[in-house]
Amino acid sequence: MKKLILSVLVFTLVFAVGCAGDQTTWDKVQDEGKLTIGMSADYKPFEYTDENGEIVGFDADIAQAIGEKLGVEVEFVDTAFSGLIPGLKSNKYDLIMSAMTITEKREKAVDFTNQYFNAGQVVAVMDDNNSIQGVKDLEGKKVGVQLGTTGDLEVSDMDNIEQIKRYEKIPQAFIDLRNGRIDAIVNDLPVTAAYIMKHPEVKMVGEPFTSEHYGIATRPGDEELLKKVNGALKELKEDGTYDEVYNKWFKQ
Repeated sequence: MKKLILSVLVFTLVFAVGCAGDQTTWDKVQDEGKLTIGMSADYKPFEYTDENGEIVGFDADIAQAIGEKLGVEVEFVDTAFSGLIPGLKSNKYDLIMSAMTITEKREKAVDFTNQYFNAGQVVAVMDDNNSIQGVKDLEGKKVGVQLGTTGDLEVSDMDNIEQIKRYEKIPQAFIDLRNGRIDAIVNDLPVTAAYIMKHPEVKMVGEPFTSEHYGIATRPGDEELLKKVNGALKELKEDGTYDEVYNKWFKQ
C-alpha cells in the first residue's frame, strides 16, 4: 500500500511539473489576468513618467487598449532601454513595447509583432502655414535640417528647394522656424512630436515619407501571445481606436 501511495504521489508531482512546463506565456497571462510590459519610460511622447509618477504616452495608451481587447489588465515594468531584451529573456515581463525599431539584429533575439508605428521623417511648419501640406510642397522653400541626419540626406536629394539650412542641433532649427527664417523643418517624427507637445504653435503636416518601423517584442516561441497581440492591434486600427490615440499624441 505504501508503495502504491508513493507511486501515486510521484506521478502526481511529475504530472504537475509537466503541466507547468507546458504553460505558454499566453496561458500565464490568462491565468493571472495581467499582461506585463517592459518599457523604458524616458522617451516622450511614447513613454514617460508624468508628474504623478504614472507611465503615460502613446505606447502606454496603445498598450492599455491592447489589454482591453485581450480582456486583461496591463502592468508596466520600467527598465533601461539597454536592459529591455535581457529582461524579456529572463521572464521579467511578457513583452516589450518601448518605441523599439524592428531591425535584423533584434530579430535574431526576439520576435516582433506587425509594425505599429512609422517613426520616419516628417515635415514641420508653423501652425498658421497652410501652403505646405507635405514633403511635395517644399519646392521653392527654405528648409531646416540637422546636419548629417537622415533628414539632411533626404532633403539634399530633393530638387528645387530654395535653401537648405543645416544646424548642429535641431532646437536651433525650430527657433529659426518660429522666427520666420525658414519655412519648414524635416526631422524624425518622435523628436518633432516631443517638441510640438511643448510648442503647439508648430505642427506636423503630411505623413512620414521614410520608414523606421516600431514593433512589440515577444520571446521567440511565444507564438500564441504574438498572434493575440497582432489581432488586437488589427482591431484597434479597424475600429478607430488607434487613430484616436495617434491624434492625441501627434496631432495636438
